[in-house]
Amino acid sequence: MKVLHSIAEIRQEVKSLRKQRSLDNHEATVGLVPTMGFLHEGHASLMRKAREISDIVVISIFVNPIQFGPNEDFERYPRDEQRDLALAEKEGVDIVFLPTVDVMYPSPTKTHVSVAELTDTLCGASRPGHFDGVSTVVTKLFNIVKPDHAFFGAKDAQQVAVIRQMVDDLNMDIEIVPCPIIREEDGLALSSRNVYLSEEERTQALVLSRSLRLAREEISSNPQMTAGQVRALLRREIGTSSIAVIDYAEILSFPQLEVLAEDTVLQQLNGEVIMALAVKFGPTRLIDNVIMETKGVSLHV
Repeated sequence: MKVLHSIAEIRQEVKSLRKQRSLDNHEATVGLVPTMGFLHEGHASLMRKAREISDIVVISIFVNPIQFGPNEDFERYPRDEQRDLALAEKEGVDIVFLPTVDVMYPSPTKTHVSVAELTDTLCGASRPGHFDGVSTVVTKLFNIVKPDHAFFGAKDAQQVAVIRQMVDDLNMDIEIVPCPIIREEDGLALSSRNVYLSEEERTQALVLSRSLRLAREEISSNPQMTAGQVRALLRREIGTSSIAVIDYAEILSFPQLEVLAEDTVLQQLNGEVIMALAVKFGPTRLIDNVIMETKGVSLHV
């Protein structure tokens, strides 16, 4: 595994490795897993998926400052470079791109990539400018690495929808591969920010997966369940935690991310809907979601 820090180095290494691993009738493919580091089993599952369908696996580790708001946790975002590199090597990663802020942004960037409409709700509404920062850095990584596939976790389903829209709109020749949410045995979705939680906050945070599971069961058993009833159920269940502070508890169409009217009967819709949560436990903001089909009740967790 090679650990590279400059754009010139990684471009050359990817080009060289692609040439080495190509056969007469098959050009070697490159899979990219963009991360902000402090890697966990969720990231490892992305690397394994990348290894499964790509000839060369690249991960990036970069805490991107332009996707953090002025009062967010950029400075204290958890970092552990040596632990990250050990996990990447264990998962068979070929190249780790580990740039500094000065490498990625040698001067204040005057170009930003912005995806409209899909960023008007959920985290896009709660964190203004966040997805402009995400779309911009992902575009830069795509241009640097030139992957054939890029792998993103479904825990941030809005991010997946935004990046897919960006790739489609800009005719990028990259397949976006969403991968399932990885959870602890008790249901808590894995997140680098879980390290912030106290023991009590960690216990209380289980209300997220519990409320989503309850809402999914209710939708499955009640063909007349409306979007308004789902929102009320989610808020009521999250409210059983004495310390939970709701940012949003929403149900929308997916991947369009259009807010469903209160009286929308879910089982009369065609396609998928997403139940999405963002809730604070102490200073820590966690997100979670379930995407489900509105006919046939085929669920993706």
